Amino acid sequence: MEEGRKELFSNTKDQHSFKNMVRAKAVELGFDNSGFSAVDFLPEEAKYLRQWLDRGAHAGMTYMENHFEKRTDPALLFENAKSVISLTFNYFPKKILPTENNYKISKYAYGKDYHFVLKEKLWTLIRYMQSIEPGLSARPFVDSAPVLDKAWAQKSGLGWIGKNTLLIQQRKGSFFFIGEIITDYAFPPDEALTANYCGKCTRCIEACPTQALRPYSVDANRCISYLTIEHKGEIPETFAGGFQNWIFGCDICQDVCPYNIRFAVPTQEEAFSPPAELMEMNKEKWENLSREDFRKWFKKSPLKRSKYEGLQRNIRFAKEIKKQPVEEPPPGTKRD
Repeated sequence: MEEGRKELFSNTKDQHSFKNMVRAKAVELGFDNSGFSAVDFLPEEAKYLRQWLDRGAHAGMTYMENHFEKRTDPALLFENAKSVISLTFNYFPKKILPTENNYKISKYAYGKDYHFVLKEKLWTLIRYMQSIEPGLSARPFVDSAPVLDKAWAQKSGLGWIGKNTLLIQQRKGSFFFIGEIITDYAFPPDEALTANYCGKCTRCIEACPTQALRPYSVDANRCISYLTIEHKGEIPETFAGGFQNWIFGCDICQDVCPYNIRFAVPTQEEAFSPPAELMEMNKEKWENLSREDFRKWFKKSPLKRSKYEGLQRNIRFAKEIKKQPVEEPPPGTKRD
């Protein structure tokens, strides 16, 4: 029986059939789009990544310097890798947190940690693939390994990388997670998207309160998302008063994007819905949040990433009055 299944997709026509079956299963699991690309070295992305690192634009994310070759060549990450399947999953919430007398957190952090949700769905998809092709090997990735997810998504035709450095889909926007499956099965690749539909629009760049964005480049040293999540230690006083009440992540460059304004629709995934405790928060409750409640309410939330101390630091900083103009970068920052 297994031999018969292996022979089922031995020709090009049947490979396309298998690919369409995988696409259909992905939709059944809640993924919006899927794209397939052949494993290869990414020369342009490697060049850009090296320049970005050399400028120090990765700030304290020193892990970005590790496994450089694996980041740009999945063949070094997964044995006998032949295809990358990129999948997007909408997380735009059905309900937006109240903004009056409140602090802000990024929409991706409203519900359950996406790493767990997507990883489970990707494994389900892999098991489905293996039920058809028993000899197939694959590994899922969800923003937790050296994989250039946006580059592979673009290569598989899912969207383009916008001026805010995020992957944008023309009729869906950018409020989605990206997951990948790297497999030793050679799927027929999709055509890469080479067009860029940002045009002359610079709304994301103009809206960033800390001037972290330049066209198609972000300086993490100045990015509110980095400073409220990844950054260790105190936030530079340079940015005091400039966070616009963001205490975990930032959605400004997405909120102003015309593609999100026009096309973002609420997710159907209940795991990404905000719990009642989060919907009821206000500034006073955030400022008086106990360690015990933080652990209890955000046990499976992305907010755990900042830890309790980090969140309290962010709240303190968001309350500060602006002391200096944000045009000047923090000491030691490398700029073009």
